[in-house]
Amino acid sequence: MTASTPRRRRRALSRLLVAAPLLAAGVLTGVPAAHAAAADDIRVNEVVTTGDVNDSIELYNKGAATVDVSGWILKDDDKSHSYKIASGTKLAPGGFRAFDVSGTFGLGSADEARLYLADGKTLVDSFAWSDHSDPSWSRCADGTGAFKDVATVTLGSANDCGTGGGGGPTTPVAWPGGSSVSTADGSNVFGEDLSGLYQEGGVLWGAQNSGKLWRLVRDGSGGWKPDTAGGWSSGRTLRFPGGSGSPDSEGVTLAGAGSAGGAFVASERNGDASGTSRLSVLKYDVGGSGSSLSAVKEWNLTSDLPSTGSNLGLEGITWIPDAALTGAGFKDSSTGAAYDPARYGAHSGGLFFVGVEGTGMIYGYVLADSGTYTRVASFGSGMAGVMELQWEPQASRLWAVCDDTCDGQHRILKINSSGAFATTAVHNRPSGMPNYNNEGFSLAGADECVAGSKPVYWSDDANDGGHALRRGTITC
Repeated sequence: MTASTPRRRRRALSRLLVAAPLLAAGVLTGVPAAHAAAADDIRVNEVVTTGDVNDSIELYNKGAATVDVSGWILKDDDKSHSYKIASGTKLAPGGFRAFDVSGTFGLGSADEARLYLADGKTLVDSFAWSDHSDPSWSRCADGTGAFKDVATVTLGSANDCGTGGGGGPTTPVAWPGGSSVSTADGSNVFGEDLSGLYQEGGVLWGAQNSGKLWRLVRDGSGGWKPDTAGGWSSGRTLRFPGGSGSPDSEGVTLAGAGSAGGAFVASERNGDASGTSRLSVLKYDVGGSGSSLSAVKEWNLTSDLPSTGSNLGLEGITWIPDAALTGAGFKDSSTGAAYDPARYGAHSGGLFFVGVEGTGMIYGYVLADSGTYTRVASFGSGMAGVMELQWEPQASRLWAVCDDTCDGQHRILKINSSGAFATTAVHNRPSGMPNYNNEGFSLAGADECVAGSKPVYWSDDANDGGHALRRGTITC
């Protein structure tokens, strides 16, 4: 996405909605209904009506037993409107599940979200409001508290009740490294739309929105240049499986085997059908030569994720090894128990986490070698959007990065005592770097640590000043 894209302005304006007088007066409340046993543990937990995310209702299980909600009914304030929850839908203890109801009915500025048992008559829970969410009506605390109009959409994960990113600090502090940055590419090598980055030793991989993947090598002066071998000199054109289409490639990462095991690219749509979301992770064999690459596998996650605009989808992707997750006590939200890799069979030895631009949400997936997938985590970044994700193994921490929409904010998340990712630090961009449209971020490995600092790199989608890559430093 380029800096001039109008939707960024529209999205920012939507977050400036004025709160309703009733909210200030404290009279907006849910209307819970008491029911026996497990049914009473399911609560309407979050409602989004802004249009940044299509109208959605989230449910939460506050109980100690898994509840099968197959066939249960969601309604607004019109009794003729009815959304039936799909067969096989279950909520584990502490589990969240968001339902995009926009294809069935809309949620208005003065409306109600109602949950019924499968008979369509027995009310389980409801919430009424008198103004659109700005951007989210959320229970604080989850499942039990009163609804509040909060600043972050967290569909499918714990509500952000004023803390952000699953709890932790929200006030940005100075960049944890040098204040200055320098260009790290030649003049106008890439043009616009260079996005996700991933450093693999002496190679920097770059995903470009125009459906290209770059393999960059060191230029001898602290920067990077295109590899001239193997068809990489102008980047290699990406295709969906079978050689069709043009993926809107936004992020790139590698798994435990490195590039020898393939490159994984996050794409938000097919450029040949740009008005339709296609939220996919694509695997490419990056060996050999030639000018193009066809994906050897696609995990199409579109049906599993809340709807966004076609140009507001998957932006960042990173891979975290199973050993790092189990060692930190990571909790699998699909089971409500500690993450057990053996449960999922062959799957690359780790989880893939993807970031959504339009909502700021982060989702964790098991991407099975068979082509199936399982979502095991959903949490808010605490930012308006996520443009890049990077796992830093030396520090066992996840970086979530926003572009000029958030003034270049960077957040660090770690697995907390509850087994969930939570924000531990919020950093401003380096003071010497203008508010570029940075959609990519990558950190050097521990082997490049010199005198307590190591290089980091950003990719500027807008190619400001004729440069798409910049170099800075961070403390090791």
